[in-house]
Amino acid sequence: MSEEISLMKGNEAIAYAAIRFGVDGYFGYPITPQSEVIETLMEQAPWRTTGMVVLQAESEVAAINMVYGGAACGKYVMTSSSSPGVSLKQEGISYMAGAELPGLIVNVQRGGPGLGTIQPSQADYFQTVKGGGHGDYRLITLAPASVQEMADFVALGFELSFKYRNPAMILTDGVIGQMMEKVRLPEQQRRRTDQEIREQCPWATLGKSPDREPNVITSLELDSAMMEKNNERFQAKYRVIEEQEVRYEEVSCNDADYLLVAFGSAARICMKTIELARAEGIKVGLLRPITLWPFPAKILNGYAAEMKGMLTVELNAGQMVEDVRLAVNGLVPVEHYGRLGGIVPTPDGVLKALKEKLLR
Repeated sequence: MSEEISLMKGNEAIAYAAIRFGVDGYFGYPITPQSEVIETLMEQAPWRTTGMVVLQAESEVAAINMVYGGAACGKYVMTSSSSPGVSLKQEGISYMAGAELPGLIVNVQRGGPGLGTIQPSQADYFQTVKGGGHGDYRLITLAPASVQEMADFVALGFELSFKYRNPAMILTDGVIGQMMEKVRLPEQQRRRTDQEIREQCPWATLGKSPDREPNVITSLELDSAMMEKNNERFQAKYRVIEEQEVRYEEVSCNDADYLLVAFGSAARICMKTIELARAEGIKVGLLRPITLWPFPAKILNGYAAEMKGMLTVELNAGQMVEDVRLAVNGLVPVEHYGRLGGIVPTPDGVLKALKEKLLR
């Protein structure tokens, strides 16, 4: 049986879910609007119960490199931050991808560029799904639209990350991080033993054992031919992920003439827009990408012939809209509506934009 917790913030749900999942270590640094993650972990003191390490690092750069070290040992390790802090982690994230290390990063987005604002945004889409660090790599990216999904995606993020030996990110925003909803948490899981880690992660650096030499984990390869082979292996892995791990939600799409495409908090807003539009006789549906990478391009392409138009709704100047346009390949008009600076779109505003941009 699982336990129901009332009125929990999204950030708090991340922390509780990490403890319940049996995470070995969290390394982070406070930054609004995600500071409740580390604050909740400190309050719960899981080192006394599960043995989980919770450490406030001296910087975001230090935190991601601590995650690199823990991941190299096959441990369940994670970090969280918000937009400018995640920018500082990009080198470490690229190193993890290059070393094929699993790990979970949480980004509770705020407005930018620069220090920007502490209000919510979805303007880190490019940074996350296009590779914010150097090199040809990808991040498995999950976009929760509820506090329950904030909790659920901790386990899912680790599952996918370890399955493919690739870092994963929960890309959320200040709305979902700060809003309060009921959330059902899983039963407490025990942390894995070192022997279990050796069996599950034969690549981990847990020292020499009778049946093998010590493992070496690095992202450095000075031989160009070998580095090309490494990158070809990465790309092959990414193609498998794109084939097998796409996740999305469809709402009122069966008879829709127009399709809204939105993730996270913007998708929540679009749910009300659908209700308002249909009350006026405008048949509108919603396609919510749950995985931003891998992106549900094939499903969007399939809808292209059935729709009169698509509108992406994002808390940014227009980022995911580029991937939607690529997916439909000119078969249907695709427009964008967004608000900037931490201003959250309203359902009425989305409907007005739909009429102005697609129902002319």
